[in-house]
Amino acid sequence: MKNSKRKAILQPITFLAVLLLIFGAVGSKMGMVNMLSTLMNTAYELLLDTVFYIMAVAVVAGALSALLSEFGVVSLINKILSPLMKPLFGLPGAASLGILTTYLSDNPAILALAHDKGFRKYFKKYQLPALTNLGTAFGMGVIVTTFMMGLQSPKGESFLAAALIGNLGAVVGSIVSSRLMLLRTAKVYGKTEPCDTEGVEETEQTQQKEKQSLGMRIIDCLMTGGKSGVTLGMDVIPGVLIICSLVLMFTNGPSAAGTYTGAAYEGIGLLPWIGDKLSFILRPLFGFSSAQGIAVPITALGSAGAAIGLIPELIKTGAAGAWDIAVFTAMCMCWSGYLSTHVAMMDNLKCSKLTGHAILSHTIGGLCAGIAANWLYKLFLLL
Repeated sequence: MKNSKRKAILQPITFLAVLLLIFGAVGSKMGMVNMLSTLMNTAYELLLDTVFYIMAVAVVAGALSALLSEFGVVSLINKILSPLMKPLFGLPGAASLGILTTYLSDNPAILALAHDKGFRKYFKKYQLPALTNLGTAFGMGVIVTTFMMGLQSPKGESFLAAALIGNLGAVVGSIVSSRLMLLRTAKVYGKTEPCDTEGVEETEQTQQKEKQSLGMRIIDCLMTGGKSGVTLGMDVIPGVLIICSLVLMFTNGPSAAGTYTGAAYEGIGLLPWIGDKLSFILRPLFGFSSAQGIAVPITALGSAGAAIGLIPELIKTGAAGAWDIAVFTAMCMCWSGYLSTHVAMMDNLKCSKLTGHAILSHTIGGLCAGIAANWLYKLFLLL
């Protein structure tokens, strides 16, 4: 009883002390009025310049994804990828459908498959928790990739090749993450126990869809897929506005005149300072053009949507180029906000006790994705 009372008193005091320390330090450098003004102006600029662009990309990508699924392209790709799953990921071929599902949507999309008897029956018990790592590594893949491809450097340079190489880096990270997770789950469950299907609903269609004309099928897919893009675009707003605004304040410096004016995108330059101190590690591993690049993968830990929201400003100021885009694509895809989804996903799979190892495995996988993209882009430039 005494401990709970003490906690009830100490917790808010500690929180307020930390909050005042952080914002007091920032405010002492920028000025409290300028700090608050910059925070609001940055959030407003991000909403107009970044969030609506991400939403537009999500709507178009969602419509395309629905068409690919409706006309069997996803099923065809699944059949092509299935033979690669066991040697690469240590998972049954059915897991390739999870890759496609999450690549076309978001991390939790794989959970719908995991609760389907027709999907679950192909897995051993030790393989099921690894679906969290596999799905997260490809979550928001089409959104991130399309966004990167749509960017251009101030000189008009296309980032198409860099984005595709980033996808290869994400594949490397997903393999590392899944394999590390399987090493742990095999020790916990063994490799022979089948996956439990008792109480799992059968979600396969039992009735044929009402016949529609080709035109109606296309329109229905476009509208349904587009609506899912709007939902995704709305979902990323809190992450982009809150996380990005704070990260940018810790990333950027004062105005061009060297003073603080309360304008958008001003900051105290903390993350670049840390990046400079760690450049002897970061540059050979990830090849960042600028120390500011460290802000993107750090933000991707919590939100991929927020992370890609940082990139246009980095490109505009010359702090990022094609090389960085390859690394950003790989790490944003592979991590895709796993710190904010892993706990819920593991709980949904009834594997909460393995959450810590899932997070550790995916942290290593994301780092490997960035390193792989860096060296793959170097190889690309040599060819």
